[in-house]
Amino acid sequence: MNAFASCVLNAMESEASEIARGLRRRDPDLLDRLIEQYQHRLLRYLIYLSGNRPLAEDLFQETWIRVMERGHQYDGKHEFSTWLYAIARNLTIDSLRRKALVGFVGASDGLREGDEPTRNEPVDPHPIAWEIMARQEEADQISAALLSIPADYREVVVLRFQEGLSLEEIAAVTAAPLGTAKSRLYRGLNLLMEKLKGIRK
Repeated sequence: MNAFASCVLNAMESEASEIARGLRRRDPDLLDRLIEQYQHRLLRYLIYLSGNRPLAEDLFQETWIRVMERGHQYDGKHEFSTWLYAIARNLTIDSLRRKALVGFVGASDGLREGDEPTRNEPVDPHPIAWEIMARQEEADQISAALLSIPADYREVVVLRFQEGLSLEEIAAVTAAPLGTAKSRLYRGLNLLMEKLKGIRK
């Protein structure tokens, strides 16, 4: 490991330890900062996971309540986001079970939006209207494709490419072996590509 990577790793470990200490003291300023930092990513993840925005908003609130209640359980040895997503995921599964919504794993319930593929050509800072429409249409196609793949595959694709989690972090969030996380990601990407081909024909 080079000096820069070591420095980055030490900074991340230091931040995780600081968060763990703050959660044990129930520091309200820390909680405000965490909510501000993660609110958009967490809500988007919950919408993708539950397929229901009003439910996702309720779960968003419940997740932060759980963070306050169980903050002492966060040990600071892993990324805070991994622990946060695991709480959100467990609450979502519990909620869907309570509401008797059948088929959480393997269902084609809803995601909202996907990342736009990066382009190699320079980006015009003032794109003309048809370019904006074309990009929106592409994003809509990705959304439609994501909506149609099973939830267990869709979840790992979203965690990897929208939330930027590593495979190890995804395995921790989903409580699945690393090999399972890898195979779900591979299968999910293949399904997504197949769906996109079908949409774009």
